[in-house]
Amino acid sequence: MSSLESKVAMVTGGGQGLGEAICRSLARAGATVVSADVREERARAVADAIRAEGGQASAVRLDVASEEQATEAIRRIVAERGRLDVLVNNAGVDLTVSVEDLSVADWGRILGVNLSGPFIMSKHAMKEMRSQGGGHIVNIVSTAAKRAWPNAAAYHASKWGLLGLSHALHAEARPHGVKVTAVVAGGMRTPFLLDRFPDLDPGVLQDPANVAETVRFVLTQPDETVIPEVMVIPMRETSWP
Repeated sequence: MSSLESKVAMVTGGGQGLGEAICRSLARAGATVVSADVREERARAVADAIRAEGGQASAVRLDVASEEQATEAIRRIVAERGRLDVLVNNAGVDLTVSVEDLSVADWGRILGVNLSGPFIMSKHAMKEMRSQGGGHIVNIVSTAAKRAWPNAAAYHASKWGLLGLSHALHAEARPHGVKVTAVVAGGMRTPFLLDRFPDLDPGVLQDPANVAETVRFVLTQPDETVIPEVMVIPMRETSWP
């Protein structure tokens, strides 16, 4: 297995939920972590907690749908840390509403964060990774990319698109030594679900730390091996057979 010691990893949506769990997991494995979140105070809280535990971490405010902010965040990381080895595209939003009631603005906002964001981030991260001789991009997808349920059209469209984008990036980046992995995650006990669906049984969900460990696992594969796609779901998953 490869080591994450001295690797620099940026995690979008790193201020809570799965993003926070990924930041903590990678930091424990020896990586220097950059928690990036549109809510800077949450990103800073995660970075502070990691440093308090002896890890290496920093925080940055980032709206992944903004190319200007994306390029500046990557520029700062490379300037301060010398490189960018790992990008985890985790930031995501959703809105539970029928197609008839879904506004064009909300459609654009959801696809902007969930699909255009990973494109923008990957586009500029790949440039740095190619120039340094390698790197790894992990896209956090969802079982929403494998099947559909009502009142989530924009979310499904974004996640199906992200899965396709991930495989396209894998094909394009692989000859240049850059790995790309899609982590298809089932329901987790995070604010993303529990804050919006208070009646949801937490017992049918999984600990986000388990998904974070899957991310760590794919990042530590030997240099000659890449995992293009992996699915990790709870034993009682209801959104996948």
